[in-house]
Amino acid sequence: MARLMCGSAGFHVQGAHMQASRPSSLSFRTCAQLEISRLCAIPRSMGVKAVSASQQHIRHRFSSIRASALPCMQDDTTRYFDFVVIGSGVAGLRYALEVSKHGSVAIITKAEPHESNTNYAQGGVSAVLCPKDSVESHMQDTIVAGAYLCDEETVRIVCTEGPERVKELIAMGASFDHGEDGRLHLAREGGHSHNRIVHSADMTGKEIERALLQAVENDENISVFGHHFAIDLLTCQNNGEIFCYGVDSLDTKAQKVVRFISKVTLLASGGAGHIYPTTTNPPVATGDGIAMCHRAQAVISNMEFVQFHPTALSDEGLPIKPAKIRDNAFLVTEAVRGDGGILYNQSMERFMPLYDDRAELAPRDVVARSIDDQLKKRGEKYVLLDISHKPREKILAHFPNIAAECLRHGLDITQQPIPVVPAAHYMCGGVRAGLQGETSVKGLYVAGEVACTGLHGANRLASNSLLEALVFAQRAVQPSIDHMVDADADPCLAEKWARPMLSVSIKDNVLSDIIERTKKTRMELQSIMWEYVGIVRSTNRLKNAEWKIGDLESEWEEFLFRRGWKPATVGIEACEMRNLFCCAKLVVKSALARRESRGLHFTEDFPYLEESKRKPTVIFPTAIQELTWSSKPLQRQLQCK
Repeated sequence: MARLMCGSAGFHVQGAHMQASRPSSLSFRTCAQLEISRLCAIPRSMGVKAVSASQQHIRHRFSSIRASALPCMQDDTTRYFDFVVIGSGVAGLRYALEVSKHGSVAIITKAEPHESNTNYAQGGVSAVLCPKDSVESHMQDTIVAGAYLCDEETVRIVCTEGPERVKELIAMGASFDHGEDGRLHLAREGGHSHNRIVHSADMTGKEIERALLQAVENDENISVFGHHFAIDLLTCQNNGEIFCYGVDSLDTKAQKVVRFISKVTLLASGGAGHIYPTTTNPPVATGDGIAMCHRAQAVISNMEFVQFHPTALSDEGLPIKPAKIRDNAFLVTEAVRGDGGILYNQSMERFMPLYDDRAELAPRDVVARSIDDQLKKRGEKYVLLDISHKPREKILAHFPNIAAECLRHGLDITQQPIPVVPAAHYMCGGVRAGLQGETSVKGLYVAGEVACTGLHGANRLASNSLLEALVFAQRAVQPSIDHMVDADADPCLAEKWARPMLSVSIKDNVLSDIIERTKKTRMELQSIMWEYVGIVRSTNRLKNAEWKIGDLESEWEEFLFRRGWKPATVGIEACEMRNLFCCAKLVVKSALARRESRGLHFTEDFPYLEESKRKPTVIFPTAIQELTWSSKPLQRQLQCK
């Protein structure tokens, strides 16, 4: 059982302590053949004479490895790279573009390269780019929104370095909205005291993703492996320290297991929104990265802080209902309220001033709880967000994507209010990261939503997520390069771990039963999480959730293994399910440990914020993992020589 403690250590990991369309004109390379020579690639920007002594040493070392590596490579199921990046959102892509100057890079991504939380981010990137604004103001807004649980050093770094990261995006070709004066148009969102949101209408994430993917496509040192589902990290232990040497993945198109061996691994796999039945996250967000890290014995932090976005489109309130249930809820950006949108109940009574002096501009946790309270008191299923009092041309210019989606379902947002309801949106907790994205596992770095850097504290400030991803992707670059240079390179390392197995030995009808049972189990888990671990919690409900999830997991695993499934067998539905179970249990454990109400975690038993409990929740691994399939890696951890 992992040990859970609340604030027993400093936040930073130090040393050994601890529905978008596909972007057009992009055809991604995949590695059909292994290219060993790319392990010693020289940055294209450097001439031969400019190669440093250390790089000459690296080239010499790898030239000797090439010959000895060949006997170890039996087929195309093993790939060797200097850097492996898991995830193709803003964090993973930005990092890959930097480290590719120093070695070969593989980006492995679960679906198409553009399918990530980044692509669905509507609002924008918060950054101090106006002379009237200041880093200190941005810091204060972040810390207040985070209920004073934010790590101040992290907040200062992100708010200080953020503007430069945004300028780099612009230099790479990302196109953001400008005002009539030719300057960047800076929007304002809930919790912000200034206009500081750089945006591209209401499709900012999609525009950033487009620019980064185009740059990746043009980079010869980067190979993209789409439809590769990351299964488990490959780790070994030496003198009490754990080292990461890559990841096993499931090529879901070719139906084969592919092992990626690397000197450095960056995990940028996003969040775990699909532990809940309704989420703004795309279907790929099943907590894979957090679960893999927990199984690899990395430190996890602040998992109780699940952000529910206050305003996801309520399909039930639309004049024309969607033909089928959405895979993920359609987000109605925070910027609608920032632009003057007003929340009403279905009797057209404005209610936010009853809950908070900041009304619609209160932070997300406050607005989500207020809506939740209105729905429960009135027995209604959605509230109304009205922006129709603003000029029609301004609404259509600022929110074209939202306007088009609503119009498809018979609702004109320039004349009618938008039906909205809270939905799971963002994990403020995750894999505990230091100031350079380092984790407690050597050679493993994290960035983006999968990471818990301390920036968000108990509640993320609107539009700080893309900013954090950009800043920490950059900060992880130099330590990654340093680790890559110093890393041992054992060409036969790949064969030291047992290989996961495909379910080919299981009969088709039995496999269909397993998949159907897994889908049913997934829905049951989501229902438990919404009913017992939702916006408002209690100790009794959390304990019920813990008990129900444990029983559900045991029943599911027993069903699998009774039908011929083996501990090393993999399939995408089952692997996602084990990750969902793992993340759900981490959320419940962390929620039970926090005996106060702070930010996104509100419990009826401890309804007040307590200064003495202003500490992060930390889940430390132990040598004995939980005896469930979801909590154990498929491969046993090796002892490094």
